[in-house]
Amino acid sequence: MAGLMQRASTVIKAKFSKLLDRAEDPAETLDYSYEQQLQLLQNVKRGIADVVTSKKRLQLQSTQLEQSVVKLETQARQALGQGREDLARAALERKSAVQSQLQGLDEQVAQLEAQQEKLVASEKQLSAKIESFRSEKEVIKAQYSAAEASVRIGEAATGIGEQMADTGLAIQRARDKTAQMQARSSAMDELIASGTLEDFTSDKTQLDRELEALSSQSQVDSDLARLKAEVGAGEPQKEIEQ
Repeated sequence: MAGLMQRASTVIKAKFSKLLDRAEDPAETLDYSYEQQLQLLQNVKRGIADVVTSKKRLQLQSTQLEQSVVKLETQARQALGQGREDLARAALERKSAVQSQLQGLDEQVAQLEAQQEKLVASEKQLSAKIESFRSEKEVIKAQYSAAEASVRIGEAATGIGEQMADTGLAIQRARDKTAQMQARSSAMDELIASGTLEDFTSDKTQLDRELEALSSQSQVDSDLARLKAEVGAGEPQKEIEQ
């Protein structure tokens, strides 16, 4: 039972594959693949834009922190100038924390820049491949169209195409029907002539036709007798001439 089911599955898959193959248009398939690649390229470009945006945001934060470092440094100097060492220490502690935060931002910016460079390189490679595929796609489409046209012309010339095959069958059927009709017409003429069937389209009766046949036979006999007489009369003259 399992073997039977497997065979049935194989047959179904084969027929389905054949149907798909007949329905598949190479030009449409190539165009769809090209569109998919363009979509992928668009996603890569969008990713690059997102990375650049994040990097710019971090760089802006880094600039603000750098300004905070300068400001805290100034505040520490001012506090020391006024004899407030405690305030100067607090400002310097705040400055140290900001510098640590700034260092972390710089590392993140460096990572985003590396990621950006990698994406840009990938985008360039992908763009080159897509452009190459586009050119090859158009060549393949042109070759397929030319081959398809050649096949159609060949089928039309040799009569092996589906349409020409249908036309050939129609011609053969017409010939068969014509021959059948001609044979039927000949049979009808023979039956009418023999008197088996009466021609209702003619005003002649069966007696008229029989009399015409006798008259025709009598004419034939008369012509035959005349020819015999002429031939018999000419034989002695032939011998004299010899």
